[in-house]
Amino acid sequence: MCIIRASVTAVPQLLVSTVLLGGIYALIAVGLTLIFGIMRVVNFAHGEFLMLGMYLAFWAFTLLALDPYVLLFVSIPLFFGAGLLTYTLVMKGVIHASHNVQIFTTVGLSIALQNVALVLWTGDFRFVRPWYYSVVVRLGGTAFNLSQIAAFVVSVGFTVALFAFMKWSYTGRVMRATAQDRDAASLMGIDTDRVYGLTWAIGIVCVGVAGVLLAPLYPVYPTAGLQFVLLAYVVVVLGGLGDMVGALLGSLIVAAVEVVGSYVFGTAWKEVLYFLLFIAILLIRPAGLFGQRGTETLGV
Repeated sequence: MCIIRASVTAVPQLLVSTVLLGGIYALIAVGLTLIFGIMRVVNFAHGEFLMLGMYLAFWAFTLLALDPYVLLFVSIPLFFGAGLLTYTLVMKGVIHASHNVQIFTTVGLSIALQNVALVLWTGDFRFVRPWYYSVVVRLGGTAFNLSQIAAFVVSVGFTVALFAFMKWSYTGRVMRATAQDRDAASLMGIDTDRVYGLTWAIGIVCVGVAGVLLAPLYPVYPTAGLQFVLLAYVVVVLGGLGDMVGALLGSLIVAAVEVVGSYVFGTAWKEVLYFLLFIAILLIRPAGLFGQRGTETLGV
């Protein structure tokens, strides 16, 4: 009876934790699914740009005493420029190559960025501890860290802005047209190479901003992005490859699995649980819960 009562009283906390965590995961996954949806490229270096965002927040805080959330205004143009640079130097040459070439290229980029970070900053765990790190907000029967609330609010705001950009701006419509039919877009005078460069840069901005937001919540080290990019792959496949709304809903589902699984079975089981979910989705519905059947074989 006591166990049941404890479980019932924990429900509000679990719901709040799921929403807060899902909002942050959504920003990571939306950048990944945007790149795939338009460019048809699975970016295996996605997590390394998140790691760079975490290091940017750490060094700005350590050397300049700059708050991570103030740094967001600087990080957006920085990661946009980094995205354009890596597209020009690395991705532009393989954008029309086979999927195998694209995969090996992004994996190579991932390994290179990890090792550059390891050489420059060693493998030590580093931490960002702003004044609000230890501030706990209590509401009803729930308690959560102020850093979580701030990260959630910024993540949701950024994700909503991206959705609005893609739906109502002229550039967003051009990007969606390129995603639907690259050849037809080219015939209509759309510079698809420019669209791909912009898409890659926006995807990198999303994950870079997510890295800055996560820095006060998680330790910073060269392979920090690996756990998050694996989770983002689960979210993207769950929601449907290339489906931004599906990525948002998938983020909430994965966050719920992680939060409830950690509460019931312990934190050591959370990765096992959402990878079991990942395998189940691949077996039952390869297109994802919200994707269209057949897209897994058509490559869209």
